[in-house]
Amino acid sequence: MEIMEKALPKVEKLVAEKGKTILAIDDVESTLDIINCTLCKKYNVVKKANGKEAFEWMHEGNIPDLIICDLRMPEMDGFEFIKHIRSSGFFREVPLLILSSYESSSVRIQCLKCGADDFMMKPFNPEELEIRVENIFKRIYK
Repeated sequence: MEIMEKALPKVEKLVAEKGKTILAIDDVESTLDIINCTLCKKYNVVKKANGKEAFEWMHEGNIPDLIICDLRMPEMDGFEFIKHIRSSGFFREVPLLILSSYESSSVRIQCLKCGADDFMMKPFNPEELEIRVENIFKRIYK
């Protein structure tokens, strides 16, 4: 227990230094791991396996600075998640980047019409993801 108490201030300091929290939602663990490895040096990354789990986490009082979300997931898919987020008074303004393997232009358009701020195709280049995240933060959180 004493070791945990000594480690806690270090963890809190790290969270304070990183500042922004990114909620990554995908049912494929390897995708979440890539997102985490790409962004964890600059941001706090919270990983959730589906939209329902993410929405419940947010309703516990957690408001991320950015959401990265897949579309094809069990429980609550990305389309339903976007609609819930954009219709919510608390979460409406949280930037949302969709990361999906859908290749159809109509799907991308549907996501953007529903309120997504950006859309990236899988497989994705981690460097491109990092740049898009930075650009969203520059634009939204000047």
